[in-house]
Amino acid sequence: MTLAMDAPLRLNVGFLDYWLIAIYFVFVLGIGYLARRQVASSLDFFLSGRRLPAWVTGIAFVSANLGAVEIMGMSATGAQIGMSTFHYYWIGAVPAMVFLGLVMMPFYYGSKVRSVPEFMRKRFGTGAHLVNSISFAVAQVLIAGVNLFLLGTVINVVLGWPQWVSLLVAAAVVLTYTVLGGLSAAIYNEVLQFFVILAALVPLTVIGLIKVGGWSGLKEKVIETRGDQGVTATVSQQLHTWPGQALSGFESPVWSVVGIVFGLGFVLSFGYWTTNFVEVQRAMASDSMSAARRTPIIGAIPKMFIPFVVVVPGMICAAAIGDMMNLKNNGAAQGVTYNDAMLLMIRDILPNGLLGVAVAGLIASFMAGMAANVSAFNTVFSFDLWQQYVVKDREDAYYIKVGQVATVIAVLLAIGTATIAAGYSNLMDYLQTLFGFFNAPLFATFLLGMFWKRMTPTAGWVGLVSGTLAAIAVFVMQQTGVIDLPGQGMAFVAASAAFVVDIVVSVAVSAVTMPKPEAELNGYVYSLTDRAILRGAEDSDARAPWYARAVPLGIAVLATTLVLGVIFR
Repeated sequence: MTLAMDAPLRLNVGFLDYWLIAIYFVFVLGIGYLARRQVASSLDFFLSGRRLPAWVTGIAFVSANLGAVEIMGMSATGAQIGMSTFHYYWIGAVPAMVFLGLVMMPFYYGSKVRSVPEFMRKRFGTGAHLVNSISFAVAQVLIAGVNLFLLGTVINVVLGWPQWVSLLVAAAVVLTYTVLGGLSAAIYNEVLQFFVILAALVPLTVIGLIKVGGWSGLKEKVIETRGDQGVTATVSQQLHTWPGQALSGFESPVWSVVGIVFGLGFVLSFGYWTTNFVEVQRAMASDSMSAARRTPIIGAIPKMFIPFVVVVPGMICAAAIGDMMNLKNNGAAQGVTYNDAMLLMIRDILPNGLLGVAVAGLIASFMAGMAANVSAFNTVFSFDLWQQYVVKDREDAYYIKVGQVATVIAVLLAIGTATIAAGYSNLMDYLQTLFGFFNAPLFATFLLGMFWKRMTPTAGWVGLVSGTLAAIAVFVMQQTGVIDLPGQGMAFVAASAAFVVDIVVSVAVSAVTMPKPEAELNGYVYSLTDRAILRGAEDSDARAPWYARAVPLGIAVLATTLVLGVIFR
């Protein structure tokens, strides 16, 4: 993220704004202190004792994803390419979230595993488990670094604090409440942060639309400004979601649709939402199978509407604020990049008072994302790496201490990796690259292993490694000029290559290696799983109203998303 050194984004923050920010920090630390009282076992520290209601875990589920990259990255992409950014939500999130709730949570929750890598160990053995655990831990440190870097940079720019002070203060606050209260502190803070974020983004969007003359006025502004600029997307692409060439990077409308539907909507989306322990951990903390299934579906409800308060402000900024008018194809001019779209909106639109809410909202988004990464990291490090491979069979209190130390390690590593994100003018490029490396091959292994009992333990880890190497190969070819895929085309192709290579290699290796006995696969392979596990959720909530049952709620969410897609096509 590049910001002008003469601080063009410095906000005129008053006493009331600082007071609101201070109140927010008091609440965050207070929640961590109160959550400490609920930590009596390692299950309490790492999974909240599996006692949280669906509405809490559902809000935390979406809030954990509403971090720095979501707020800054999606507004940047909205400023750059317009409405096709909506695909990240309606194609690239909601269907996979519903699939996670309806199909995969019965396996995760019913098997009583403590993490996604642990599920991999029980399905495939220690080879795939070790590969998944290490790759996941590395990914969380890198992504936590993105959240921390952006938080420190934003505080430095809008409030004038030195960047090193901003980094240390932000890291210290997240470290404090996560060490004190474990996952419960992270989840309850994510609920608070979700509403703080909305309190910042909704007024910003409403006031911004009023200033440009509503939705029709925004469309006129886009036509007026984009018609005079040599920018990334044409006017037509700015105002329509399909065929989305500016997003996919493909000139052909047909290949653009294929890339978005398969690369984003299937491989990247399902790979992220169904196997990423950062998200799944929130559902695992639920108090019942029914609540665990409904958690991602409840989270999908606000997810459908988040583009209107994240992407639309980016579009307003690009169309109506002078600083963004000077941006060219490379997204950088006069020290400002597309990543600054949200900050420019806050600077030029919000009055004092609301400025404090907006800054608190940005801080909340960064802290929610970082805390989610850190809490997932400490669970995988403690259970899947330390307990499994280093020190086994110790008392419960010992592993709580390990988790607290792992939290400190994660925050320190995040400080070290924070600067990596500085080399990307659009953070979504960085994020999607990481997902292509880690999540796309993992999804292929999960999908094949869950529905094909013949897949072997050897195929599990060999497929994962092969898929990751395929994604890295695409990235290297892009960086060295062997291929040229603009926009998100590289991420889509890398993820698709990882998925296909993983499937092909896994099938080939399974043909020449020995599978696990069928008796060991109950609860991990669909055809061999006791029907009671898969029916448990329906049996427990059969008499509940439709909105309290996973299947009808999921159908309603998908139908609403389809309607939104048709309206804003």
